[in-house]
Amino acid sequence: MSDEPKEGPVEPLDRRSLRFTSLQVGNWRNYTRFTVKLQQRVFLVGPNAAGKSNFLDCFRFLHDIVSVGGGFEAAIAKRGGVSMIRSFAARRYPSVSIRVTLGNDNIPNEWLYELTFKQDNQRRPMIESERVEYRGKEILNRPDSGDEIDSERLRQTHLEQVNVNREFRPVADFLASLRYMHIVPQLVREPDRSVGKRNDPYGGDFLEQIARTPKKTRDARLRRIVDALKVAVPQLKELELQADIRGVPHLRGKYQHWRPNGAWQTEDHFSDGTLRLLGLLWAVSESSGPLLLEEPELSLHPEVVSYIPQMFSRVQRKSGRQILISSHSPEILNDPGVASDEVLALLPESEGTSVVPLIERPDLQALRDAGVPLGDVLRGLTAPAEAGQLSFFVG
Repeated sequence: MSDEPKEGPVEPLDRRSLRFTSLQVGNWRNYTRFTVKLQQRVFLVGPNAAGKSNFLDCFRFLHDIVSVGGGFEAAIAKRGGVSMIRSFAARRYPSVSIRVTLGNDNIPNEWLYELTFKQDNQRRPMIESERVEYRGKEILNRPDSGDEIDSERLRQTHLEQVNVNREFRPVADFLASLRYMHIVPQLVREPDRSVGKRNDPYGGDFLEQIARTPKKTRDARLRRIVDALKVAVPQLKELELQADIRGVPHLRGKYQHWRPNGAWQTEDHFSDGTLRLLGLLWAVSESSGPLLLEEPELSLHPEVVSYIPQMFSRVQRKSGRQILISSHSPEILNDPGVASDEVLALLPESEGTSVVPLIERPDLQALRDAGVPLGDVLRGLTAPAEAGQLSFFVG
């Protein structure tokens, strides 16, 4: 399929309709180089240590550059420096590069942003090049004449500077709207969970996020979440937010049992799996930028895991939010609604991890067409080769 923009509106796309349409990296952590197209939903599947988190970290890195209190140098330092980011397999080309395109199905290349960087002799991160295109027209190409006069300018991206990014500020705003979530149930249950936290990706202020939402919107989202959760928690009939005498918000769930009026429980009594699903479904229901989720199958029964795409789809229908999900569980792909172009298999090799779109593997697609569940198709590719050796471990 051609990457050329199709006929569409002349006016710029609204930020809410944008998504990541492709990703290209060079020498980023596990990866020496790859280019992949990205759909509205993306499922990253692979064994442990294949690089699923590092794949998602490409987007988190761009988000950190434009976030409040962030920036290029801070994003590099957060990851231990350029030498820790650069692929261990990098040889001739030691620079690190990330290129993303933003758009939709009609105009996949509305925006292009590309950043290449390295470290100088003092191990400081330095920008080697920074490019921005709008519908194929170049509007930024660094280094420019100002950078040549003052090379210290190359320690900051134009993306992060509001005084110079006016022409492509929609890119910065889009990246700032990205959210990463990896709920830790213990943090949700902690009484002092939210102190000093705002939009904590691990759920420290998850209930506070719900409380900050206008009541009408909040109640509507909670009703959709209860409907989506029926597969995993069929006894759950109702969810509501209630503050205690100190004003601390708590999530209450009404469970159906032999008593006529059921029984109410707070988050203290929810299972780890229920809390994680609640957090993830709430995040999916928000009409914001792309959402990055890691291993939503944790703490869940395999039979429930296979329904995760269906649960997300029910809530996503309303929000339209792009979701990128990492998992090492083949069961998550057994839902027949998962399309081949939504799945990327991450396969460790001697020279770094390769990224294999399922749609580009006719042999795997043939198995699926023959009726083999997608999870089973990928099981052989993603299972650790020497997993059986664990049985010989002696403490």
